[in-house]
Amino acid sequence: MYHAKKPNNALAASLIALATAFIAATTLMAKALGSDAFGDPLHALQISQGRFLFAFLALGSAAAVLRPRPARPHWGLHVARTFCGWGGVTLMFASVAFIPLADATAISFLNPVFAMMLAIPLLGERVGRVRWSAAAMALAGALILLRPTPESFQPAALLALGAALSMGFELIFIKKLAGREGPFQILLINNAIGLGISTVAVLAVWQMPSPAQWALLVAIGLCMAVAQTCFVNAMARADASFVAPFSYGTLIFAALYDVLFYGVIPDVVTWTGAGIIITGAVMLALREARLEPVPVRPHTAV
Repeated sequence: MYHAKKPNNALAASLIALATAFIAATTLMAKALGSDAFGDPLHALQISQGRFLFAFLALGSAAAVLRPRPARPHWGLHVARTFCGWGGVTLMFASVAFIPLADATAISFLNPVFAMMLAIPLLGERVGRVRWSAAAMALAGALILLRPTPESFQPAALLALGAALSMGFELIFIKKLAGREGPFQILLINNAIGLGISTVAVLAVWQMPSPAQWALLVAIGLCMAVAQTCFVNAMARADASFVAPFSYGTLIFAALYDVLFYGVIPDVVTWTGAGIIITGAVMLALREARLEPVPVRPHTAV
């Protein structure tokens, strides 16, 4: 039986901050694998498959040691959630090969907004003026980041937008899973199913990675496993509305990594669009903090 953790906001915030550093690191390494820095560029489908493969091996090894007691899983929800998560991760990895990490990360932060919109028809939820206002701000920020002019529009930004939509659907399925099963079981099943889906999808484009690329694929999987572990443990120790704003640390780390490793300094458009998206998301989080707590644990782009 799954037992709730003792509330600890300080620890939860620290865990989320650590998770965002690892999540941003996975996109940095995916960007490197999608370029010719370490050999012939790898397809986004292969990078995604490596992420699930090595994350599953890490979590599976932990399961062999910890031997957690499994609960009866809801396979339909797990498959739907994982398919959407795999699609979101793959699109995200594809986008960062062409656009700055900070831009792709900021656009991907639309996934809670999409989830809010999807919750109306799929979960029967009601959305008030504050939520719609926050959603409108986030969408306006994304439009700025998309740079929709003939001279500056980046088609690859649409990949990040697709990733946000896919992960928005994933959040809906996570909400349905919340409270049914323990976090570790959800993570283990998610990565097991994700490995199966990504392995079938990669068959047509798989190529032998170079030794350096193998190392990066392993690192992506391990970083994602650590990030997921930090995230679910943070969610177990604090309200979702308290933790949510800290997940935007991913944008800070993504921008920092872009500067350190690629020399890409975020421009005014990036900071303006990202700032508007974050403002809308924080408004949404503060609004949720005033509502009666519900046993829902949201998910970040992993």
